[in-house]
Amino acid sequence: MITFISSREKMIIEALIVEQEEITIKELSEKIDVSSRTIQRDLSNIQSILDSYQLKLIRKSGVGVQIIGKEQKKQELAQQLKKFTQREYTLEERLTLILCILYEATEPVKLYSLSKDLGVSISTVSADLTKLEEQLRPVQLSILKKRGYGVELSGTENAKRRAISYALSKTLKEEGLFSLIKEKIHQKSDTYEDPISERLIQLVDREKLGIIEEAMKDLYPDFALSMTDSAYVGLIVHLALAIERILQGENITIDKAYLKQIALEPEYPIAKSIISMLEDCFQVDIPEAEVGYIMMHLQGSKLRQQEGGLVAATNIELYRQTKKLIEEMEEQTGFHLSNHTSLLEGLVTHLKPAIHRIEQNMGIVNPLLEEIQSNYSDLFVQVEIAVKKVFPKLQVPKEEIGYLVMHFGSVLIEVLSKGDLKAYVICSSGIGTSKLLASRLLREIPEITEVSNISIFELNKLATTITDRDLIISTIYLQDFHREYIMVNPFLTAEEIDQVQLYARRKMLVQKAPSIVKESPVTVDALTEKMQRLGGYSEVILTVLSNFQFSVLKEQTTARCYIQEICALLEERQVIAEKDMIVGALLEREKNGGIGIPGTRLALYHTRSKYVHKPSFTVHKLESAIWIKGMDGNDVKVDTLLILLSPETFGKAGLEVLSFISTLIIQNEQSTQLFETGEQSEIHSFLATEFERFIRENIN
Repeated sequence: MITFISSREKMIIEALIVEQEEITIKELSEKIDVSSRTIQRDLSNIQSILDSYQLKLIRKSGVGVQIIGKEQKKQELAQQLKKFTQREYTLEERLTLILCILYEATEPVKLYSLSKDLGVSISTVSADLTKLEEQLRPVQLSILKKRGYGVELSGTENAKRRAISYALSKTLKEEGLFSLIKEKIHQKSDTYEDPISERLIQLVDREKLGIIEEAMKDLYPDFALSMTDSAYVGLIVHLALAIERILQGENITIDKAYLKQIALEPEYPIAKSIISMLEDCFQVDIPEAEVGYIMMHLQGSKLRQQEGGLVAATNIELYRQTKKLIEEMEEQTGFHLSNHTSLLEGLVTHLKPAIHRIEQNMGIVNPLLEEIQSNYSDLFVQVEIAVKKVFPKLQVPKEEIGYLVMHFGSVLIEVLSKGDLKAYVICSSGIGTSKLLASRLLREIPEITEVSNISIFELNKLATTITDRDLIISTIYLQDFHREYIMVNPFLTAEEIDQVQLYARRKMLVQKAPSIVKESPVTVDALTEKMQRLGGYSEVILTVLSNFQFSVLKEQTTARCYIQEICALLEERQVIAEKDMIVGALLEREKNGGIGIPGTRLALYHTRSKYVHKPSFTVHKLESAIWIKGMDGNDVKVDTLLILLSPETFGKAGLEVLSFISTLIIQNEQSTQLFETGEQSEIHSFLATEFERFIRENIN
């Protein structure tokens, strides 16, 4: 069955069937009134159609092309082509098809050709092109139109790939995209009900998808990344698109300074290993710029638990901006949000790759954007206003705003109420499936605390029992049922989990009901784990306080001289060994990222090394201020150096304490001023007070 064929491809096949002998490319181009290059490109797509009829397309250099095979099969194909009538596409489908055609085209496409392919008038195509250009503007693409010349996509290769990736994600939701690509890879099906989906998937060569997916199976288990199906498929599609375009000579570019910056990220070696794998598989040189775009996928999809690094120390400027964002949202919503550590960490984790994406015009897809805007309209506007105030120089797209709304929405629900929703599950697949779905809901959706499995017949009987605050979740279509419900797969896809969570959160925000808090009995295991964690915190805190050092350094000529003097003092106190190695590590960190805290006279030097024996935080005043590179890229004049050191092998509790120290530096204006002008006893006492608060909060 033919699901999608352009009018031009249809005309070429019909011409080849009529001609019993070879026909030259030039003769075909004259018959169909397109260029020889267009014919060459269409012939590649035509072979996949011929395969279904056991026919072969033979090309003989200098002679021409010919379809060979049984005459009966040729006539079957000819009859099928006569029956094939082009369906009437919707506006969105036409825009997607035009994008695909222009993306693949190696030369301008005539309006007449587009109108024939889409089965609409030239004036309709012109109007469609105007609408498509509006959609493409956010990804820095335009449509170049010249009379007698045709139309083509105008923009960078980066932008073109972004547009296609967005079209794929928008047209094929997570489950559809995953299953469709799996079928394409493993050739389980040659027919698809949706010609638009089929057309999009044609942009990615099936054989290449298979090679990449097989190779990734060897690499993927070692990534220690938690990726959803959609994120994994998105990465596979990106890689296949990249290889396809690289082989055609279409390469992307990326800012060199950004490449140098991302080389410090934990995902960088993974991206490099993927590039190496692709080069081996396809025997092609892949430009370094591709690493950046693979990094975008890895960073954007990783459910990152920030362990193994000094989180706030390495992102302290972003940390300050995130705190300002939370403060703005407190003002907007009227709720106290600053004491939610998980919100701060979650936002920092999300914003770091997000800002890179925005600055590099990488773009992002948010398939839940429409639902977020609909369900959280007020919160969306509030986040948008707050983001503009905190990041005035960034053009933050609505897709990114949507993700930030989910962060704030989650915490606001926690502020308003603990999870106390009841869900009614209607399932036709038997009690086993119902129980499985109920279990998944309780595990994946914290807002749901009770699930009741009922039949479709019980649903109507319970009409008076079910409140407006209850969730109705069904695996089947509920005919003549007039209350709000959500339909899901019995095994819940990752996208459906997101949709159910949005549904649940909206119920909690709009229909808040009083909840009764019951104290759960404390288990021995839970108490043991808590005490061990508190013990870990206490041990590190005592070490940091006992090793705290405050000094005034005489005037030196360079930052290196000051760092050497500080490291010599630390080596004397047996906090570190091999002071030259620590000096090198601290200066390398400065060279790669800047360590001056903008808006202050403070510089935060930090590193993690096997030559650090004990966790350490020390403060060093300079007799004369020096200029160093700031975290925002601008030079900063500083007169206080803060040194934060961590052993290379250090537990999670220890890293949390050291990260907490770095947040204290910019906690508020008073704390910043204390580190700038305070004496040893004042700073030491401040640290002790804040550590006590840290322990108390963790006890509670």
